[in-house]
Amino acid sequence: MAVVEELLRSESNGNISFGNHELAAKAKLEDYEHEGDLYKVKTYNAITKLEKNGLFLYESVPGTSVHDFRESENGISFVVEGKQDAQITVGAEDGVEYEIVVADESAGTMKANLSGKLTISVELEGAGEVTVEIIKK
Repeated sequence: MAVVEELLRSESNGNISFGNHELAAKAKLEDYEHEGDLYKVKTYNAITKLEKNGLFLYESVPGTSVHDFRESENGISFVVEGKQDAQITVGAEDGVEYEIVVADESAGTMKANLSGKLTISVELEGAGEVTVEIIKK
């Protein structure tokens, strides 16, 4: 997969793709409507951040490109790519436990903190794209 040149786009399957980890300068897109929600993305090679309806949803350091991002009542799933290993934080339900699956291998379970954030590390350097599933227990 390639970077998301338009910064944020709706996919035919109802998911979204966002971010461009190859940009040298910050870029952002605000008020992008997708299925009745408003999204805002800020992205470049150092960070990628996504908000939904003004609330935190995703952040990676360094920046990443994210494909087929999907939220459901069971959790979050997406495919991520970047030039370097990344620390990814997602918005989740505070105090809820999730199983983390990276590249089809379980990375164990984690409980979202009191502010509803979950942080995971994903090895991306030389890996191309990596699938991530965060499954509500």
